[in-house]
Amino acid sequence: MISGLVLFGYVLTHLLNLTLGLISFEALEAGRAVFLTVWRSGPMTILLYGALLVHLALALTAIFVRERLSMPPVEALRYLLGLVIVPLAALHLVGTRFAHEVYGLQDSYLYIVTVQVAFDITTAIQQVALVLVVWLHGCIGVHLWLRLKDWYARAAAPLLALAVLVPTLSLSGYLVASLEALRLAADPDWLSAMLRRSGSLETEQIHEVLAVSDALVYGYLALLAVTVLLRLVWRFWKRRRGMARLIYPGGRKVSVAKGTTVLDASRAAGIPHASVCGGRGRCSTCRVRVGRGGARLSPPAADERKVLARVGAAPNVRLACQTSVFADCEVTPLLPPAAGPKQAQPRPGYLQGDEREIAILFADLRGFTTLSEDRLPYDVVFILNRYFTAMGTAVEDAGGRVDKFIGDGVMALFGIEKGVADGSRNALEAARRMAENLQELNRSLANDLPAPLRIGIGLHAGPVIVGEMGFGPATSITAIGDAVNTASRLEALTKEFGAQLIVSSPLARHAGLDLSGFPSHQIDVRGRSAPLDVHVLEDAEALPAKAAEEAQASSRS
Repeated sequence: MISGLVLFGYVLTHLLNLTLGLISFEALEAGRAVFLTVWRSGPMTILLYGALLVHLALALTAIFVRERLSMPPVEALRYLLGLVIVPLAALHLVGTRFAHEVYGLQDSYLYIVTVQVAFDITTAIQQVALVLVVWLHGCIGVHLWLRLKDWYARAAAPLLALAVLVPTLSLSGYLVASLEALRLAADPDWLSAMLRRSGSLETEQIHEVLAVSDALVYGYLALLAVTVLLRLVWRFWKRRRGMARLIYPGGRKVSVAKGTTVLDASRAAGIPHASVCGGRGRCSTCRVRVGRGGARLSPPAADERKVLARVGAAPNVRLACQTSVFADCEVTPLLPPAAGPKQAQPRPGYLQGDEREIAILFADLRGFTTLSEDRLPYDVVFILNRYFTAMGTAVEDAGGRVDKFIGDGVMALFGIEKGVADGSRNALEAARRMAENLQELNRSLANDLPAPLRIGIGLHAGPVIVGEMGFGPATSITAIGDAVNTASRLEALTKEFGAQLIVSSPLARHAGLDLSGFPSHQIDVRGRSAPLDVHVLEDAEALPAKAAEEAQASSRS
């Protein structure tokens, strides 16, 4: 990535220099002076060519170690563009930097553009192709890197505009300069004088430059061929070391050579497997849960541990692209094959499944089924959406999380991240706000309803299992456990007590709130061995002001 960014910076400044051709050759040369001062200095020359060699070596290594050459289209395009850069750039590199250092050629833009368009137009076409290939290759690389950043979605549109604008302006500058060079070259005297000033190459020197360029291309192609050959030998040697078997969900078994990564095993068997970063160990979307045989896997390296910690992975979770298999093992991919960059963002550890003590709220409309029987579907949807908006706003403003809407009911969670004390106070504040919002909703719908809407709310706090559960787009953060069932039961009991809110004593205790001024009861809850003390409030707006003040302070913090 570092070597690629260095090369991308060089290409970007080169193209920005070319845009000055829209003004004049004088502007081009002025920009060139600054460009060469930077990139032909000793340290920057070492950095540039070092980055070029490192990037080439890493590309060949990636081809060598890849189990299968099949890959997503965008990655295949990046590889293909990268492979043709050297053949396209060889003549440009040798004809400028090499000729300047060896033969003293004054490689000004005026000389370069004139020679390309006046003597060999195919060279000019090759340079245009080089600009497009290099720029597109670099932009794809930057895109694949930045799409793992949470801010990239917001910046993608302007960055795309810049990615289109830069080569468009640079090639426009090159075109304008080319037309000017052709106009000037029509005068033989001017052309001869310009070539003399530039120290143009003799015929023998031109042949030497072309020979060096050809040697560079042939050497590169030979290096590429050797890489592919060594890759075949390496794969054969791996199979000689023995085979290991991976067992996927559903009992599917895949035999691969020992030392193959889990991700490569999936690809080789045609099993869809998420991998946003292409198997570089950056995104975590290829992560798998290892079962039997997992203890015989080599421990994760420092970089893998860092990525797994970023997403809060459990101890038995590994990155498929970094985990080599040397013994039979069970693996379960944790993300769907179509997982995108969003799933690669840092995530709280509890999303993988954690036991926490939180507050739970259940609310339900009273008698809405009867009310909706004589109404048009449009009216029913309109009223429900207004109700859900009012209730959801109350929950979120109080610092809670709407878990789900169930029919005309609401389930909300509080304190997942801040703890049960804050969660309990916020749940009480949410109940109060729901009552307020319902009154406001009833006033606005007074002409549409035969009777005001009524709700029942149940609040309870206790230990639950919290995690991201579901399938595909229906996946969300939710909670399961006895405390959830109890909160639901309290909401149902509001009908029997004719009340708007029932609060369990454990939740009031966690909130530090004295509800002794309200009626209290002991109830039996299915699944609990001991009775549960609860407080019954006819109106949730009657909650003490202290609860609202502490909840508001908690939600702000």
